[in-house]
Amino acid sequence: MQFFKGRFAKRSHVAAQVPDGQRVYAIGDIHGEAMLLNRLLVNIHKDLKTRASKQVTLVLLGDLIDRGPDSAVILRAMMAAEDMSVVVLKGNHEQALVHAYRGDDQALEFWMEYGGITTLRSFGINPDGLDYASLRAAMRQRIEPAIIEWMDSRPLHFSIGGYFFTHAGVRPGVPLEEQVEDDLLWIREPFLNSQRDHGKVVVHGHTIIAAPVELGGNSICIDTGGHEFGRLTALGLEGEQQWVVDAAEADLPESIPGYAGQGEAE
Repeated sequence: MQFFKGRFAKRSHVAAQVPDGQRVYAIGDIHGEAMLLNRLLVNIHKDLKTRASKQVTLVLLGDLIDRGPDSAVILRAMMAAEDMSVVVLKGNHEQALVHAYRGDDQALEFWMEYGGITTLRSFGINPDGLDYASLRAAMRQRIEPAIIEWMDSRPLHFSIGGYFFTHAGVRPGVPLEEQVEDDLLWIREPFLNSQRDHGKVVVHGHTIIAAPVELGGNSICIDTGGHEFGRLTALGLEGEQQWVVDAAEADLPESIPGYAGQGEAE
């Protein structure tokens, strides 16, 4: 588990805007925690009721899976929910599962060490005592190929107005249109301490922050440790406004249509 405290040094404000008539909510790393996601979506809905009607886009920054118990539920729900108003980005954990499923033993070893075992169990797979060949055969039997294809086809980034959304961050000094997959999914330094103007404000997860979300800088990290601390966070954006919605206690329905909580893990 990695935490990053240095990013709370003072940073200069970078003016950014969302186009008129639009509002964005970006959600950080969920890591298999469907209950937290449901709570956060309820609180986003409450936040919407306090604001004027706008076109709303929901952006999930990747790492939907692993560590928490509900990866299968979340993946199936997000596949069903995705449309023009819901953007799901790829995270490094989705990349690892795709590579592991397709035959990469190194990716499989990494993935199981960093939370993949709970994802296997969410699909009804017991990995105990299985060698890699047997485990992969079980994965191919229990995890629908359509889910793997969907994860692999997730975009690496999304832009709107003055904001650039990606899982991990960007390589400082490299134009946004020239960023490579490895950095977008895995980078920490030199990005996390960079004071550079990246061309847009970079909204990202991947590195847990052990303090409140800091707004107004050249980048905004919203991985607040959903699995580790029970803190799942969304960043709200409208015009030049930036605000935070979290997954504090909420009155939960049995499910939220189009989002998480539908169906049961095998």
